[in-house]
Amino acid sequence: MAKITRFAPSPTGHLHLGHVASVLHAWRAAMESGGRFILRVEDIDTTRCRPQFIADLYADLAWLGLSWPQPVRRQSGHMPEYRAVLDHLAAHGLLYPCFCTRRDIAEAAGAPHHAPDGALIYPGTCRHMDPGLRAAKLAAGTPHALRLDMARALQWPGAATLTWHEMGEGPQPACAAAFGDVVLARRDVPASYHLCVTHDDALQGITLVTRGADLRPATGLHRLLQHIMGWPAPRYSHHALLCDAGGRRLAKRDGAPSIRAMRAAGMTPRQVCAAAGQGDGISAVSSGPASL
Repeated sequence: MAKITRFAPSPTGHLHLGHVASVLHAWRAAMESGGRFILRVEDIDTTRCRPQFIADLYADLAWLGLSWPQPVRRQSGHMPEYRAVLDHLAAHGLLYPCFCTRRDIAEAAGAPHHAPDGALIYPGTCRHMDPGLRAAKLAAGTPHALRLDMARALQWPGAATLTWHEMGEGPQPACAAAFGDVVLARRDVPASYHLCVTHDDALQGITLVTRGADLRPATGLHRLLQHIMGWPAPRYSHHALLCDAGGRRLAKRDGAPSIRAMRAAGMTPRQVCAAAGQGDGISAVSSGPASL
């Protein structure tokens, strides 16, 4: 069956070897099935994303020999679409405004518990706020996030028995409850990764999501959002993460060597792909980039 895959980086820095491994997983899955590979730019965080990083990631991927359909979807240009999803969830009583700061949450949590993504599990302070006080805060323009009422969401018909399909493993239980009342719209950004990625995967017809193993726990939450919104459920393939000599996963914030630096040092695309543990890169796929 032909697969539609995507690579969806956030332009908060330059691409590194971990990105090479990830993009080639998506590329190969599409090409080997006679499918289609899509590039998407997840730039909703306008405080950290930079236009130059977007231009550079296009150049880096093209240098590796990849190509993709145009135009590229940039999430920052589609905020009204995400707002419509939030409005739909709110209309069904699944969202509530949260006025707490990170410090408020940390102090209220007592013995803190963390969600799979490392965030503190929200103790529900604003979920039980007096309606009059909530209305007054909203009328005053008090900064707030929007949270999913997880307990209510899990009461949605069929939510309790949701699964997702991991390639090579089969059905997996969708454990969304571990995230608690997750933020779906931040104070400073009018949408969240979890909301935007599920919306866009559905919109773009993605049939196979390939991504790092660190995002595997989030799949249960994404399946819950897909189910509530009536979106199709893609299959998933979570691959191992590249780590440095100290065993830490490669990350921009930790100064992982960039593709651009390797290119400037004289490395070829084939050598970069090999360094990412991906053999000869796109040359290993007989159809090659021209198939796009």
